Amino acid sequence: MAARPETSAPYDMRCPIARTLDIIGERWTILILRDLLIEGPRKFQDFQQSLAGISPNTLSARLKRLEESGVVERRFYEQHPPRAEYLLTAKGRALGPVLKALLDWGRSHTPPPRPFRRGRSPADQP
Repeated sequence: MAARPETSAPYDMRCPIARTLDIIGERWTILILRDLLIEGPRKFQDFQQSLAGISPNTLSARLKRLEESGVVERRFYEQHPPRAEYLLTAKGRALGPVLKALLDWGRSHTPPPRPFRRGRSPADQP
């Protein structure tokens, strides 16, 4: 695993929280981890379906960063054409209680989602 340059984040990287956020703090990353914790191994296309709005380039970059950090493993399961699935390593599974704490906090401290009205996209609703 290659070390990231010291200039990758503008905050004090001696802090364990800052170092953790350098790995999992980018947009979409926590949701990728959520999917892997809940659903288990996932293919690239599975993430694209569950994470509406994520671009393929962004998804690829987030998965690569998680893989480089030892949080996610990419496992090939077909030869022609090569196909891969992503799964959590022990290091990634250790984030389970962190995501559970975020879930609990969100349930307690954020407003509930607006009800979805049939025939309209969530973006169209008031």
